[in-house]
Amino acid sequence: MAGYTFNEEFTCAVAPHRLFHGLYLDGHNLMPKIMPEVKSVDFISGDGGPGSIQQVNFIDGYPVKHIKNRLDFEDKETCAIKYTGVECDAYGDQIDCVAHEVKFDATPDGGSICKIKSTFIPKGNAVIGEELLKAGREGYMEKFPVFIAHLTENPHLYA
Repeated sequence: MAGYTFNEEFTCAVAPHRLFHGLYLDGHNLMPKIMPEVKSVDFISGDGGPGSIQQVNFIDGYPVKHIKNRLDFEDKETCAIKYTGVECDAYGDQIDCVAHEVKFDATPDGGSICKIKSTFIPKGNAVIGEELLKAGREGYMEKFPVFIAHLTENPHLYA
C-alpha cells in the first residue's frame, strides 16, 4: 500500500540557516531545553551524519515515550534534510515508518519559507487510522513554532 503524504508550507521571520542549525544541527541540545515534553535526545548510533540514529525521549505522562530517527540526507548549504522515524511506541501495528523531507528557502526580507513533506508508511497492508495520522502530523508540526519563537527571542543564536 502507498503511504499517506502531507505537505506543509509556511513562512517565518527567522533566516533559513538559523532554523536549520537550531532544529537539526543542534536540535539534540536545544530541544530538551525549550520543549518541556522532551526529556532527552540521545545518539543511538553514528556520528551525527547520514545513517546516524537519534532517539528523542519524552517525559512520563506524554502520549509518546520515544521516537528513533535515522538521518538519510543533510545539506547544510541548501538547508535541506531528509530523515525517517524508524521506531516509535505510538506507531503501533499500523505505521512502519515516517519519512520527512524539510527545506528552508530564504525570503526577500531575510526570513524563511519552510517546506515540509511527511510520508507515513503503513505496516504491510494496514490502513492507518485518521486519528493516528492527525496526531502524528500535529505532533510533528508542534516543534516548529517553539523553535521559531526561541530563535526570534534569541537573535544571537546561530547568527
